[in-house]
Amino acid sequence: MNDLVEVGIDEVGKGCLFGPVFSAVVVLTLENNHLLKNLGVNDSKKLSAKKRNLLLPKILELSQDWGIGQSSAKEIDRYGIRHATELSMIRAIYKLRLTPTKIYIDGKLPLNLWQGMQESIIKGDSKLTSIAAASILAKVTRDSLMIRLEESYKGYLIYKNKGYGTSDHISSISHLGITNMHRKSFFKN
Repeated sequence: MNDLVEVGIDEVGKGCLFGPVFSAVVVLTLENNHLLKNLGVNDSKKLSAKKRNLLLPKILELSQDWGIGQSSAKEIDRYGIRHATELSMIRAIYKLRLTPTKIYIDGKLPLNLWQGMQESIIKGDSKLTSIAAASILAKVTRDSLMIRLEESYKGYLIYKNKGYGTSDHISSISHLGITNMHRKSFFKN
């Protein structure tokens, strides 16, 4: 890849009690970076679900390339959330057609599993359009999975809480117990 592109990566679901952590990477040309910014691409947490869903097709259309990776609840329990998140990021990067020259990562921690050039940017999903686009891609994809999983995990309100530890979710766990999709390591004292 050349210097005329920006490659941003972000994760979603790191703080959840249920389900995998997802990461997405988006490769944008400088021109399409500006187009997406003008369309309202921003940190996924600052956008409504409706706005994220409207922006996703434009992100996919205007991206030079993109990839999604995930790590399961079992991997999170086995390796810890930090390492599992890194695995999901590496899996997303490996889905790109070309190896990036440099990646921009949302957050303060480096991607230890990546040997190439990288820059960690605190609140990067509010500063770089490529990271914001990656955050939307990861969020929409993971949320969609959580809605589908509701059918198999009724009573936990996964369609609503998306696996986060809301009071309703915690209450459901106390009544129904922990499933194979819950992160057991998150419940240890």
